[in-house]
Amino acid sequence: MSDSFPSDGLDRETWPKFLEETHVVAYRYAFRLCGSAADAEDLTQAAYLAAWERRDQLRDAEKAQAWLLAILRHAFFRLRKKRLRERGDGPEVPAEEIADASVGTEATADRLDVQATLADLPEEFRLPLVLFYFENLSYREIAEQLELPVGTVMSRLARAKERLRGALEGLSVAPNPAHVKHG
Repeated sequence: MSDSFPSDGLDRETWPKFLEETHVVAYRYAFRLCGSAADAEDLTQAAYLAAWERRDQLRDAEKAQAWLLAILRHAFFRLRKKRLRERGDGPEVPAEEIADASVGTEATADRLDVQATLADLPEEFRLPLVLFYFENLSYREIAEQLELPVGTVMSRLARAKERLRGALEGLSVAPNPAHVKHG
């Protein structure tokens, strides 16, 4: 963020610029957390609504994006807990939604492969991976967020990286269907 926002929070005049500057990052983060385009849209909207309602709590314009992402993460955990109570499991990732995941024109095939592969990971592995690599949380912070022992977080991160690496290596050797000649 820049000094284009008042140091004491956001107001009606600066809100549109804040939305414009943070929307892509917020949506991508939401998608990485939940693996679903529809849920990512809902989470992003919920985070912006909560941010607007709490805009007076923002004290440092330089931290506006991090503040928004923290709100988004908390919204995700509330949604996750609600779903776990209702269904007894985590959100499923419909394959057709993965194609809708890219935002902006700079997305490459490799990034889409990584995103799709990440979305295919079971939630127990995807969440620690996203929190560690995309949010830069420590093992302890992840353990607190997910209510797990630190050792479990470390184990899940290692297994998630293994699964992600294996899946991506499988993609790199798979033939491109566009280049296969049909006889």
